[in-house]
Amino acid sequence: MENSRRKFITQASIAGLSLMLPKTSWSAKSYKRIIGANDRVQVGVVGFSDRHRSSHMPCFMNHYKELNFEVVAVSDIWKKRRDEGAAMWKEKMQNNVKAYRNNEELYNSKSVDAVFIGTADFQHAQHTIEAVRAGCDAYVEKPFAETMEDNKAALKAVKETGKIVQIGSQRRSGTNYHAAYDFIKSGKFGPITMVELTWNVNQPGRWRRPELLNVLKEQDTDWKRFLGNRPYEKFDPRIYLEYRLFWPYSSGLPGQWMSHQIDTVHWFTGLKHPRSVVANGGIYQWKDGRRNWDTILAAFDYGPQDDLSQGFQVTFGSRMHNGDERPAEIYYSNGGELNLITNKISPKGGLTEKMAAAMNMKANLLPELSLDNSEQVVASANTGGDKLTSNHVRNWMECIRSRKQPNAPVEAGYSHSIANIMTTAAAHTGAKATFDEKTQEVMANGKVFKY
Repeated sequence: MENSRRKFITQASIAGLSLMLPKTSWSAKSYKRIIGANDRVQVGVVGFSDRHRSSHMPCFMNHYKELNFEVVAVSDIWKKRRDEGAAMWKEKMQNNVKAYRNNEELYNSKSVDAVFIGTADFQHAQHTIEAVRAGCDAYVEKPFAETMEDNKAALKAVKETGKIVQIGSQRRSGTNYHAAYDFIKSGKFGPITMVELTWNVNQPGRWRRPELLNVLKEQDTDWKRFLGNRPYEKFDPRIYLEYRLFWPYSSGLPGQWMSHQIDTVHWFTGLKHPRSVVANGGIYQWKDGRRNWDTILAAFDYGPQDDLSQGFQVTFGSRMHNGDERPAEIYYSNGGELNLITNKISPKGGLTEKMAAAMNMKANLLPELSLDNSEQVVASANTGGDKLTSNHVRNWMECIRSRKQPNAPVEAGYSHSIANIMTTAAAHTGAKATFDEKTQEVMANGKVFKY
């Protein structure tokens, strides 16, 4: 019976229908409200998560009055978070905020124009499909998708409905990142030869929720709805609350952190995904029952698909022990480096005049320049209403009004998800992962990678 239900769900998602229940009748035609210039945009919250509470909420509060937005609804399948979310937003908005038991109830109420989606990693894509098919714009946290099946279905739904979807890759709303993009695109940096990405923290409690494990009861939530299109397994409060530690509910380090950094590679270069990925790692420090690694090193080959003589390597290294919480993104050319920790461009490591003369070559050392560094990346577990996310939320709100594409459109999420899924495939199989352009599938050991 469960297998039949999951088969229907998969078929429904690919067809662009709602994930959860076959009887659902949401569609862009059945619910569509044209927002006028003076209309107040009514916003719903899909998943009253820690991320939403700590970051979406303060960032929204920075801009909602000026842009004439309000939060009117909270949907969460766990009664505790549903009630907390409605109460907190009611206090913020000073109006009635209705709590809904699930997204079906929320969208059938026809009360919202847009939604924040801050649910579990593996749910983002399917919750995006639900939102846009119900006629709503959406701010969707990363990672956008953890399987290509979900990734393709969500991209299809967004493109068909034309809704405004902002992926939560907030670097795309940072002035220093825009300055870096402009410098690389100008040609002054020269061809990229290497990119080093690192994200190291020493946070024993990162992604753990021990204080809530005895609070969550199966009767207070909807476990089958939580699992969605993942294989059934018995209720486990750790999977529900600490999903980032458990595949196939999250890829962990790639989906949570690498997705931010690899997105800048796609943005700066215009490349949509790696040509190949290899990865290694393990659970070396936190042996607490988790399935996802606490340490990873992945190497990517990037470049044109039709010209293998051109390209560069990207490495991503991350560990959850002995870390300084300073994510590093360093771009190298033969003339120097662009460092997005120091926000400086410099000739460091570049080919000097002396070395070039010895080889009868021309040196092209980079100048010493500073990027605008007013918007620093926050790597702590609680980023609060950081400047990058505040800029990003505002950009989404403005695009809901203008109907222009936001800084991180759905294609950005589709691309970072390909890189994430390729990394997961390499890690889980031990093989070099590649991408089949024709089928839009991640391949490992000559097979389509599932989970």
